Amino acid sequence: MGLTMRAYRLGAWLAEPAFAEVKVPEPGPGEAVVRVAGCGLCHSDLAMPGITADVARALGWHAPFTLGHETSGHVAAVGRGVHGVAEGDAVAIVSPASCGSCRFCARGLDSVCPERPYGRGYGRDGGLAEYVLVDDIRALVRLPPSLDPVTAGPLTDAGATSYHAVRRVLPRVPEGGTAVVIGVGGLGGFAVQFLRLLTGARVVAVDTDPDALARAGGLGAHETIPGGRGVARAVRALTGHGADAVLDFVGADATLRAGVGSVAPGGAFGLVGAAGGTYDRPWFGGLPKDAEIFTFQGSSVADLREVLSLAASGEVRNDTQLFPFEETTAAYAALRDGALSGRAVVAL
Repeated sequence: MGLTMRAYRLGAWLAEPAFAEVKVPEPGPGEAVVRVAGCGLCHSDLAMPGITADVARALGWHAPFTLGHETSGHVAAVGRGVHGVAEGDAVAIVSPASCGSCRFCARGLDSVCPERPYGRGYGRDGGLAEYVLVDDIRALVRLPPSLDPVTAGPLTDAGATSYHAVRRVLPRVPEGGTAVVIGVGGLGGFAVQFLRLLTGARVVAVDTDPDALARAGGLGAHETIPGGRGVARAVRALTGHGADAVLDFVGADATLRAGVGSVAPGGAFGLVGAAGGTYDRPWFGGLPKDAEIFTFQGSSVADLREVLSLAASGEVRNDTQLFPFEETTAAYAALRDGALSGRAVVAL
């Protein structure tokens, strides 16, 4: 009988997650086991208890599984045939799962890989446990020495996903243009920083929370606009024509209307937030002319490598608030209540 460990798991669909005792994983050929140092918590985790069995089946997910997809730590063991990482290496684990060989992965579009529709913490065991199995070694990225494995986890999702979004809109943002970030929590805060680093645009932050707007200003936003009615009008007042790029990290009905309404002709609107909003407008007359409108969730291996490099150089802040493993439930409650001063990380 193998060793066991505690894990924070979703035991069944439409159930609340809880602590459970599970077996410590052992690596098979081509696999590795990571001793988790820290695991970031994400708003998408809060939606897990509401997923039905039918939805899970359509997604290719299976319960029970351990939550947590923003994971970093040290390689504890490797299986036969593993190259590129060794026991003791400090690593971050790429958040989305991908096969590395399909036509999408070959183009660097790991985040849309159809061969692995699940990820660690999404239908298979994630990082809210002492150890996590990694069966796709390409998902292990060595951490630069200046990054702490305890707090690096949020860079794998909040950081890499926002970086993916910013990189996507770069061709639409001219020097001296305007980029708007709607929702400046964890992901939006990273987006503000990446826009400042990668563009010469004026960066405008939008949020209903005055504290979030204050933090966005500290992260480099040139202007802030209170969320709610009148956002698009305020953006047009600032620019005279609308924004060259708008990234919506909320995804509610109101932010979709405000975001698309803020885009200038020839600009870009990117939906990253998963609040379930809808946008009911005609294609012609209701959308800005020649604008790019896209939606995605996740990032690529290349995105994470670049984010880790920027964070290691000190050019990107990764504000975190640590919780011990025993307080995981309380940490999720603080996330749900908006009571965090940084990205929540459970230290193991």
